[in-house]
Amino acid sequence: MKFAYNFSGITNEALGYAGGKGSSLCRMYNAGIAVPNGFVILAEAFENNELKKEAHLDIEKCLEMLPEGTFAVRSSALSEDSAKTSFAGEFESVLDVARVDVFSAIEKVAASAKSERVSEYSKIHGIDDEHKIAVVVQSMINAKMAGVFFSADPITGSHVNMVGNFVFGAGEQLVSGEKNAYPFTISRIGGKYNGDKDLASYAKALYKAALKAEEIFGCMLDIEWVVDVGKLYIVQARPITTLQTIDYDTYEINQSLDTDALWSSNNVGEAVPDVMSPFTWSLLHEMDLECQKVPGYFMFGNICGRTYSNISVMISSLRVLGYNVEKAKELISDVFGNIPENIEVPIYPFGTAYLIKEMFQRSKKSIKRMRDSKKQKAYYLENTPVWYVETLERIEAANTREELLRLWTSDVRPFLSALWSIWFGGAGSATLATLRKKLAKMAGEELANLLCSNFSGEQSLVSMKPLLAIEQVMSGSLTPEKYLELYGHRSPHEFEVYYEYPADAPSFIEKQIKEFKNANLSATELMKKQQSEFVKGKELFLQKFPGKQEWLEKKLEKVSKDAHTRESLRNEFVKVFRVMRHLLLKIGSVTGIGEDIFMMYCFEVPKFLQGDTEMLVKLPIRRKNFEEYQKLPVFPQLIRGRFNPKEWVNSKDRRQDYYDPNAATPVKDENVIKGFAGAPGTVEGRVRILHSFEEAEDFQKGEILVTTMTNIGWTPLFPKAAAIITDLGAPLSHAAIVARELGIPAVVGCGIATTELKTGDFIIVNGSTGVVKKIS
Repeated sequence: MKFAYNFSGITNEALGYAGGKGSSLCRMYNAGIAVPNGFVILAEAFENNELKKEAHLDIEKCLEMLPEGTFAVRSSALSEDSAKTSFAGEFESVLDVARVDVFSAIEKVAASAKSERVSEYSKIHGIDDEHKIAVVVQSMINAKMAGVFFSADPITGSHVNMVGNFVFGAGEQLVSGEKNAYPFTISRIGGKYNGDKDLASYAKALYKAALKAEEIFGCMLDIEWVVDVGKLYIVQARPITTLQTIDYDTYEINQSLDTDALWSSNNVGEAVPDVMSPFTWSLLHEMDLECQKVPGYFMFGNICGRTYSNISVMISSLRVLGYNVEKAKELISDVFGNIPENIEVPIYPFGTAYLIKEMFQRSKKSIKRMRDSKKQKAYYLENTPVWYVETLERIEAANTREELLRLWTSDVRPFLSALWSIWFGGAGSATLATLRKKLAKMAGEELANLLCSNFSGEQSLVSMKPLLAIEQVMSGSLTPEKYLELYGHRSPHEFEVYYEYPADAPSFIEKQIKEFKNANLSATELMKKQQSEFVKGKELFLQKFPGKQEWLEKKLEKVSKDAHTRESLRNEFVKVFRVMRHLLLKIGSVTGIGEDIFMMYCFEVPKFLQGDTEMLVKLPIRRKNFEEYQKLPVFPQLIRGRFNPKEWVNSKDRRQDYYDPNAATPVKDENVIKGFAGAPGTVEGRVRILHSFEEAEDFQKGEILVTTMTNIGWTPLFPKAAAIITDLGAPLSHAAIVARELGIPAVVGCGIATTELKTGDFIIVNGSTGVVKKIS
């Protein structure tokens, strides 16, 4: 066994024993980055932090290959310079070491692993203080300038500029504060330097080295560098620990920490309203990667278990395509809601040529996906119901790891990916958003929403069928068993495998029937009434625009067809989610780990079925963090920048509509709440706040339903409601669309309704203008 390797000759296997600093220096050196030449002594060369005698010969051979001069001898512990901890300055470094003193310097550095300061740092970060240590030996650079350089802002998380500072002389003077540091920035796009002129001639080399190192390590970096005799050298590179967004071991996750972004829970928060289990998040994350629109930027983020969309990516991309920020905000408002004027949208410095090229390449894939979707969606719409029933039966019959692995790899997992791609690729809502905006400009919001309210037509939208089918069960034309087969997968938690589905609780349908009978509800009558209002609205529109009849009929037919397709594909996709839950439960039962299976990531499941049990010790801490996230209140609708939930929960001026520490607080009328005009109509009544669907038993007929958001699982409550008000949502959200179908006034996307109103308040809801007024 070799105990020491020169940078240029190290093997991939040896990199695992070279420690954080040693492995990063070797990788950069071999990638052509200017790194002072040297060698690394592997952790296997030490026993109890003392150098083994048999390692001396390898070290001497490596030392002979370095030129004359002095050396820097530095620590490279296996726990050092990781994504979680840096141990910066905690271990010993010995500089300007003569060749004859190298071995004593190595011993000194290795012994520092047992120092008091390393022990204290380890305790603070919950790390085992028995550190395995490697040691790096490099040619000493006589620094004329030295500094640190962050490839993203470590304070704000912004990627717009790379930031740093430097001193004249050795880097120790920068760390110790002996000399004043000179700050500088380099723009990520184009590499424009702004700072002291003495560093200007080296800025290009530093910029290129940083970009190259990011390619190697796949993250933003904290880089140390020195300049000597007209050349810049990189002497260290490690992840910026403050920008690390996820610890896979523990499911500590907060993607607001990296990149200064505006995040919105509108739309995605409606689809996935719960705190996501590790399994569900990992599955959605993988599918996000498959559909990533902009290289290196995720469309969806996870902030302490809750899903958000990155609005900055969307608006920055639209700017490259020629839209100004205000126009871009307007374009996405029907889906993601209005962005208040006091909230700044961080804009990413996407390079125009690069982004257009990448988007063109990806758009070709999207076009292909849409073509494939058109070809395949008829197949999946027809065959998924049969596959659904048969696969549930096969899961029930499987009793070995081998059978379950085959179900996972050859059936359930690929079926889920295929249906996701078809739904995502060919079931967008762009046509509806475009038409609604066009109608609103022509005839006003109220008439536009009324004209966009009859998508059910002769054949009801899939999202309405679970509600209408309850009446079929009551009349005897549909059995309860058939109801659960057809609609038992639709639930307030339908995109979270952690929760059971209505079909898993047969008493669900009995409760629904009882509710309908007690409240004397008829969704069918409500829809008939609304359809007559729709006809009146169409007549009114044609009186104003008599030449637009053919145009209107074609547009309404198109959006109705798209709505049916989108809802139908989503319906089948949710069926596969329920199948996935049952497969996971069966895996948990067969292997004996029970519901801890939901604390695994999707990429771990097949490994576990093949016998890998390494992840099992990590499941309890993941569950602990998952359950801690569940205890937190729903986060703000909009989040700007880095968000700390615990600080937000304890803040005196906590808001539910947005979080932005830099935003000026808007002046508000205490008796008025504004949102989107969701469904037309005006009504007065008493408020009932429901923080979750599980509180639905408290809701009485004729009350005004006020909640954070709704999805299809909430639909059975709608006929009881005099009006609907939600914190989240936009004109194309579930609450707005279903309320319009039923003719129930709705105001959506208020942001603060659940905090500003309380149960029992008497209010006026104007769904035509999006205004709620408190009377008492």
